[in-house]
Amino acid sequence: MTTYTLLLVLILIVAIALILIVMVQNPKGGGLSSSFGAGAQNIGGVQNTNSFLDKSTWTLAISMFALILISNFAIPRGTSADAPQLDSALENVEVTTPTPPATPATKDSVQ
Repeated sequence: MTTYTLLLVLILIVAIALILIVMVQNPKGGGLSSSFGAGAQNIGGVQNTNSFLDKSTWTLAISMFALILISNFAIPRGTSADAPQLDSALENVEVTTPTPPATPATKDSVQ
């Protein structure tokens, strides 16, 4: 497996994990959950869970940013050795011009 493929797989794994972590988090601003009686969510150590989720969100976001930047350097690029092959392939292409459609025969031209 090439380096670029490995980085793409890692980016996908981190992206899916980031989506899941964000979906698990409780909204801090209240939003819709505050109007549905979400005041009972603060019972039983939710503060520690939020701290863990916040740290993991930042860690995954920073790692995803770093993986995307690193993958830019791992992208397979064409080399100068590919250029002559492309030139020879383009020389063998035939250029054809479209022919105009035939005009339909009229009564005057038939006689």
